[in-house]
Amino acid sequence: MAINTNYLEQEMRNFRIYWLLLFWRPVISEEAVPYPVILIPGDGGSQIEAKLSKENVVHYICSKKSDYFSLWLNLELLVPIVIDCWVDNMRLYYDNVSRTTSNSPGVEIRVPGFGDTLTVEWLDPSKASPGAYFNKIADSLALLGLERNFTIRGIPYDFRKAPNENIDLFSNLKNIIEETADRTGKPVVIVAHSMGAPNSLYFLNKQTSGWKKKYIKSLVTLAGCWGGTVKALKVFAQGDNLGVSVLSEATLREEQRSNPSLAWLMPSKHFWAIDEPLVKTANKSYGVGSYEEFFKDINYPDGYDMWLDTKDLIPDLSPPDVEVHCLYGTGIETVESLFYSKDLPFGKAKLLTTLDGDGTVNLRSLEGCKRWIGKQRDPVYTRELMGRDHMAVLADPVVLAYINALVTGIDPNTVIGLETNEIN
Repeated sequence: MAINTNYLEQEMRNFRIYWLLLFWRPVISEEAVPYPVILIPGDGGSQIEAKLSKENVVHYICSKKSDYFSLWLNLELLVPIVIDCWVDNMRLYYDNVSRTTSNSPGVEIRVPGFGDTLTVEWLDPSKASPGAYFNKIADSLALLGLERNFTIRGIPYDFRKAPNENIDLFSNLKNIIEETADRTGKPVVIVAHSMGAPNSLYFLNKQTSGWKKKYIKSLVTLAGCWGGTVKALKVFAQGDNLGVSVLSEATLREEQRSNPSLAWLMPSKHFWAIDEPLVKTANKSYGVGSYEEFFKDINYPDGYDMWLDTKDLIPDLSPPDVEVHCLYGTGIETVESLFYSKDLPFGKAKLLTTLDGDGTVNLRSLEGCKRWIGKQRDPVYTRELMGRDHMAVLADPVVLAYINALVTGIDPNTVIGLETNEIN
């Protein structure tokens, strides 16, 4: 087997970068006051709690009444049979008249810890390793002298919903940014992962240039899903078992497809050609121009309505008008299209993949931030991380070093010597 010497050289370089910045930390901490950081998670990146007062349940083992308990991420609930209770408690119901969703009857939902970091560092309150999320980034920032819940702030939210239903999120986010910046006398660095990236863009596009100049130092996006992902179509059609083989995709699909945020993450016509086949069956082909037919054929017309509600939330991917650092992995097998041997909604798809992506988001979507180069006054930097998957970027040594340099006022592109796309 041939050895990719370029890849090995890059890995050794990354290793040297990490240790170089690690040893610089004491110097950085003494000579510079770091910029405060706002952590904005992606889909599934916040804890969710539920309180039950139900008249009916889907299975006799399901609870009808409870005080608030951990609903997401609670590994004890993601097991066969019990998963039916979880799906019924977690799912949303769509009203195509009000164009909004509501919780399952008898279920109250709350998102704990707004402004704190714990509920975005660990998705499982028990801190079980499968629930690790922003913890490595928070640990790394704390070593620089930043303080959790004071100069490192977490922004958990109801990730089931798209921005059009998360109005309070953005007003509260603005308050947290202003409070944190005014408290420290320095603008903030926003670090956003996955769906947190387009959420951040949606927020920034609604702020004035003067406000952004005063309160935002830069936007750092990790694995940003700028133009959607083909994986969303797979989840709508057959579900996703979250990597747990004993769980039924069809069972989980009932909760997953009820989330407007999933419709928001469908492939965009601004990134995929209208006639490009994304889903094929023995008799039909579906692309970004045939979503109405796709949802009709999978017997989920609400999905089309949710897509109509969300498709134009950031229609032209307008630049955020702040300094951008856009980092993402690639070289990981990622779904490019789906093939079903039978007509929808029967069976499981043969997943046609390429290495153009991070395992979750397609490369063309990940690099959507490149479209801002030359389109705004502030610089735009992009960085591909070969071999890093969608979640691995959150704990990658180069990513940690990059963020550390940035928040201490050092240009990470100069320090690390990255090859970047940049404007002045």
